[in-house]
Amino acid sequence: MSGLIELRLGRVAHLELVNPPLNLTTEAMFHELADALATLEQADPGDVRAVVVTGSGSRAFSAGSDVKAFEAGRGPDGRARLQLEEDIVARLARLPMPAIAAIEGNALGGGLEIALACDIRVASENAKLGLPEVRLAVTPGAGGTQRLPRVIGAALAKELILTGRILTADEALATGLVTRVVPAGQAVVEAEAVADQIAQRGPLAVREAKRLIDQATDLDHDAGLAAELEASVRIFETQDMLEGATAFLEKRDPVYRGR
Repeated sequence: MSGLIELRLGRVAHLELVNPPLNLTTEAMFHELADALATLEQADPGDVRAVVVTGSGSRAFSAGSDVKAFEAGRGPDGRARLQLEEDIVARLARLPMPAIAAIEGNALGGGLEIALACDIRVASENAKLGLPEVRLAVTPGAGGTQRLPRVIGAALAKELILTGRILTADEALATGLVTRVVPAGQAVVEAEAVADQIAQRGPLAVREAKRLIDQATDLDHDAGLAAELEASVRIFETQDMLEGATAFLEKRDPVYRGR
């Protein structure tokens, strides 16, 4: 381990990209990210209820891939490296608990693709966001062409990806790419506040709700409603559901245990 990923566990876990100053993504970083994701995937629902994802320092969440490594993407070994990145970012998107990206500075290329794999994105006012790969005659390769249209719509996604245009934080807010813009240096604080709110809710219900929303774009309407019904049946059998109802009637804060 070379310390390119730092994971701190807790009810709100923190996953940090550590390759300053720009937190460029590398093959070694993706291998460490895979290890961190394996830990989160196995976490008890009552122990880890949300994850804040960020980059070290204030210059960048992540400015994406190191251009010096582009040549390694050619030839028979290139496909495996690109597949590794796509698969690991997909695992981040499929985490059972919600992930909130705290974006300070640049989130570009592969860095924005990591942020897009999170469920909620909070940006500081100095953030810059975009998928500028075509400027270097390459394409987004870690889910950007698939996730960005699902977040902001196909037409705007085409404009941004095909031109390589970079958005300011306020522009990203207007498109729905981020849900909150905060003063410089406050992205992590705000993301933690969102994560804390999530952590106070029933963790099993939160996980089911995330899964259902993620399925909504892939399932037809009737199949989505059927999946929602099955999830509701499961949740109504949990101890957390009873605790939530009892706490409401007793006018006290619930104590959820993920059971």
